[in-house]
Amino acid sequence: MEPIDFSLESLVTESPENAWAWITSLEGISKELSPYFRMTAPKGITSINDLTIVPGKPLFRSRVFLFCIIPIDYSELTLSEIRRGAGFIEQSPTGSMKLWRHERRIVPTDSGCMIQDHVTFEPRWASPLVAWFMRIVFRHRHRVIHRNLNP
Repeated sequence: MEPIDFSLESLVTESPENAWAWITSLEGISKELSPYFRMTAPKGITSINDLTIVPGKPLFRSRVFLFCIIPIDYSELTLSEIRRGAGFIEQSPTGSMKLWRHERRIVPTDSGCMIQDHVTFEPRWASPLVAWFMRIVFRHRHRVIHRNLNP
């Protein structure tokens, strides 16, 4: 089966700096994922900015919970590229995906910025169901972004 990919974008009025702080904070990530997923992080980490990032090297192993309570997966959180303030590419090995790649960009605009996501993945099983669900999750993420980054 071919990898699945899709893109979404949200125009927000927050500055690129504030958008960066949101998308890299565990609070922001948690709000975007809830109620569909919850991911764990080591104690004391509040943002990926707290970590020493070596592109392509896993930052930590996160447990993934479906509907925030059912343990279903793990992710070796790995950033293959980071441009502070402008975006990242997360390409993390997981138990459920042959391929997981999430590219998130912040593009400045006259009135704030555009947050762009491009997701490419290849589930190990149930590809049509997983593709449908991931589109729902990312549409939800962008609704949350829109609500939280348009003061």
